[in-house]
Amino acid sequence: MGQTLTEKILDDHLVEGELEPGEEIGIEIDQVLTQDTTGTMVWLQFEALEMDEVQTDLAAQYCDHQTYQFDFKNTDDHRFLRSAAGTYGAYFSRPGNGICHNVHKENFAAPGKTMLGSDSHTPTPGGLGELAIGAGGLDVAVAMGGGAYFVEMPEVVNVRLEGELPDWASAKDVILELLRRLSVKGGVGKVFEYTGPGVESLTVPERTTITNMGTELGATSSIFPTDEQTKDYLERQGRGDKYVELAPDEDAEYADEIVVDLSDLEPLIAQPSMPDNVVPVREVAGTDVEQVIVGSCTNGGYEDILPAAKMVEGREVAKSTDMIVAPGSKQASELLARGGWTAEMMAAGVNVSEATCGPCIGIGHVPASNSVSVRTFNRNFEGRSGIEDDNVYLCSPEVAAAAAIAGEIVDPRDLADELDDLEAPGVELPDKYDAGKADIIEPEEAIDDELIKGPNIGDVPLKDPLGSDIAGEALLKMEDNITTDHIIPATSDILKFRSNIERLSDFTLSRVDETFADRAREADGGLLVAGENYGQGSSREHAAMCPMYLGIESVLARSFARIHKANLFNFGILPLTIDEDTYEKIEQGDDIEVVDDIAEAVANGKEEFTVRVNDDWEATAELEASEREREILAAGGKLTLTKQRHQSGSGAAPADD
Repeated sequence: MGQTLTEKILDDHLVEGELEPGEEIGIEIDQVLTQDTTGTMVWLQFEALEMDEVQTDLAAQYCDHQTYQFDFKNTDDHRFLRSAAGTYGAYFSRPGNGICHNVHKENFAAPGKTMLGSDSHTPTPGGLGELAIGAGGLDVAVAMGGGAYFVEMPEVVNVRLEGELPDWASAKDVILELLRRLSVKGGVGKVFEYTGPGVESLTVPERTTITNMGTELGATSSIFPTDEQTKDYLERQGRGDKYVELAPDEDAEYADEIVVDLSDLEPLIAQPSMPDNVVPVREVAGTDVEQVIVGSCTNGGYEDILPAAKMVEGREVAKSTDMIVAPGSKQASELLARGGWTAEMMAAGVNVSEATCGPCIGIGHVPASNSVSVRTFNRNFEGRSGIEDDNVYLCSPEVAAAAAIAGEIVDPRDLADELDDLEAPGVELPDKYDAGKADIIEPEEAIDDELIKGPNIGDVPLKDPLGSDIAGEALLKMEDNITTDHIIPATSDILKFRSNIERLSDFTLSRVDETFADRAREADGGLLVAGENYGQGSSREHAAMCPMYLGIESVLARSFARIHKANLFNFGILPLTIDEDTYEKIEQGDDIEVVDDIAEAVANGKEEFTVRVNDDWEATAELEASEREREILAAGGKLTLTKQRHQSGSGAAPADD
């Protein structure tokens, strides 16, 4: 039996386990990336591991979220990150150079490589044939130290593309169509591997839009084969020597197959407030729009912004609408400027922003109250834009530009019928990506050779080893699809404390219950109860670290998002799965006891635990954990265990040997 492309890359990097779906495997990591909101903790953890230098082939640190440096704390973080990159041998991308996924795609992504990143949209380079996975920062720190990355072997799903995209349909509509069919939980435990004759019609930037937003399906990763399109893109970037031909075997077997006929696609849009709330644009046409933003790591490339620029050229943005372009990288900004497109957009009334993640996480360009914002981003979770009662729609650059011109949501095909001179812009790559590289500091150019810590940079919190008892109040009961934005918000007033867990913990679950942190401290800890898909969204490990710091010992949920569940293990919090009846019956404020001797039960491989509520009734909760994850739990977390074993001389990341 032949192998899928995913299996080939995993097999080439396999250090432990077997490539059987559901089995835990350990893989060698070639590249790592991290960004400024997760990177400080990654490097503090790397320091705690007492490593001398990065062990992966390449490590890159990007400053892309807090580029405006509203507070000295942001600037101190960036200085610390530059010093960490210099001290340990990583590339450093300066603030304003662009979003990690875009800059990495342009400069470092390579076919056949494995990459781990402390950001959930790390799978972006799958459009170049790189198997990239998002993870918590501690997993990244261990991988940088030479340890394997462990993950449950995913099912590989064949997404067969047929036909070609018609005018006004785009790569964004491909991934929106999959979200419409499968939902935000449809990709959990899966890798989406794109095949079929339709693949060759998509450029690499179109492919990376799809792999980037595959994260919203809950997927472990997404990947395309390599071909002439891949080779062409790398050559235009001046990296043609990195090209490797990669494809699945003809007799490869997949867990499932999904067929998408590109020819049948039409402009789609995700309504508030979930990426899978997808409908044809024509169904919501006529909705007034006050703000339009083109950009982000999903649609922030030169090739994404150019169609919007062509559409507004010689026109004006509607007086009732603000249009902002936020390029994904300085490369994109420079190419647009050199081509005269920045001037054309400005003449049309477009505000051109710095290359940053900013508005995607509610930093800058926050929508007005009771208004509609149309964005080319990947997430529209309620409140993520920086205001709780937001109404954010997600779409392609073409649909966004049409809304800016019309002042309302409109299918660009209908707008083209109305405006005789509006033509479908299509996709156009520059002859050469010849923008400057001044904002990337290579390891041999390092400015710093020791860590520089400002007063806001704290220590990495550690948890005691797992005890025999877990009991306490159900401090908070939550609904389905609680995101990491709910657990630890990313707005500018909070984000600046990402390096200071003591202060950051004050905001834990504040978007669900602003009294939570105070109540958790008063109760000296307790438990959390949640519905399905708990912890979806960002990879931020702070969403596990801060509850741990506040004394949370266990989360009882109907199901967990992959990365967040791994982070719970990494910080010694017991993730137990409960059924619907148990979830419905538990009330906030109930006294909950996990009856079993916890430490002994976890160590001995026990899967079913008895939960007693109010000394009145009992239910069963399940622990799905590998032997390695149980060992991490017992130690009180991955950092504690890894450090113990490193000090004993059994390797850089012995928990992952």
